[in-house]
Amino acid sequence: MSQGTVRTGPENVVLVSDFANINGGQAKVAIDTAVLLADAGINVHFFAAVGMPDAALSHPRIAVEVLGQHDILAEPNRIKATYTGIWNRAAAAALRACLLRFDPSNTVMHCHGYAKALSPAIGPLMTDGPLPCVYTMHEYFLACPNGGFYDYQKGAICHRRALGVGCLTTHCDVRHPAHKIWRVLRQGATIGPGRIPRRLKDVIYISQTQRRIMAPYLADSTRLHYVPNPVAPPDLPPVDFTGNDLFLFIGRLNPEKGGLVFARAARAAGVKAVFVGDGPEAQAIRAANPDAHITGWQTPAQVQDWIGRAHALVFPSLWSETFGLVAYEAIGRGVPVICGDWNAAQEGVEDGVTGIVYHHPTVDALARAISGTGRLSPFDISDHIEKYSRTRYFNNLMKVYEASIKGHL
Repeated sequence: MSQGTVRTGPENVVLVSDFANINGGQAKVAIDTAVLLADAGINVHFFAAVGMPDAALSHPRIAVEVLGQHDILAEPNRIKATYTGIWNRAAAAALRACLLRFDPSNTVMHCHGYAKALSPAIGPLMTDGPLPCVYTMHEYFLACPNGGFYDYQKGAICHRRALGVGCLTTHCDVRHPAHKIWRVLRQGATIGPGRIPRRLKDVIYISQTQRRIMAPYLADSTRLHYVPNPVAPPDLPPVDFTGNDLFLFIGRLNPEKGGLVFARAARAAGVKAVFVGDGPEAQAIRAANPDAHITGWQTPAQVQDWIGRAHALVFPSLWSETFGLVAYEAIGRGVPVICGDWNAAQEGVEDGVTGIVYHHPTVDALARAISGTGRLSPFDISDHIEKYSRTRYFNNLMKVYEASIKGHL
């Protein structure tokens, strides 16, 4: 346990996740949390529906239980995927059996996601189960059928009331309209027999942006806790970005991530653009900016090398991102971040000091922000690193766990 960590809280934590392997930020935070808790002497039972357990879960204080199921997109039996995605009865039964093995006076269930495999069927175990439960919101699935409050057909943030008339009559899904109907049915199961989000007792939000958007859908009795994701800086020296000339994008090249907007803005601003990642928009990005370099997916060490060569990290995501881990990682290394004021990454940026915050999701606005980085100077990263440290994350979690146990007794 690191210096400054306060050892209080439960003896056991049942961490619940759709995935046992790292396939995105949500699973990464769940697995990192498991290791952090185990390193602090807490017994962890990691329960997941899908995936080979990540190597980090091989820890003497971590027991792993994976059901060997498929996530709803990879399930080869599409009929089965249709109904288990709405109500995964087998997963709920297995989780109930797991929870009943623990003492509620010294154990907390901490759920990091259900929408990709476990389904709303585990909702009653979160709201009225045998253990006190904490739920971390990593996206917006507690309210929005597609989990993002984003209209994929229009390429814009959705401001409709979730499951209101406007929502129900609009095809906003990234796939076929029939898939939107299925998502609405799943959301009906979520708020109906799933009993969430209204009956959740302790909910962690990871950004103020997320809290603002989700507050209308949560009960007044729900205890809300601000616990931003931990950001572990690599053991590398701070970057002198002033001597670098490339502008860096890191992530999947999906339309909602704004890579195409960045490609056009970089060309308009006359700067070098590097895309670390891959995805369906890769060809469109190459066509919009033939000088842009797309590296494909890289190892963590290679990603850090690219950050070390960047003049700024550009985070042009078009939806209301709930955190934006890569932006916080870049600032932690002394690289400024350019991002829009509609997503949570801007909460980690001091405009004009640690980056540039722009106000419209357009090529022109982003090009002006890129051109404005010339006025930035090297900045102190110590406060940023402390604010998002693993130690602070752990101590905050202990406070939430204690409150959850006390509220359950």
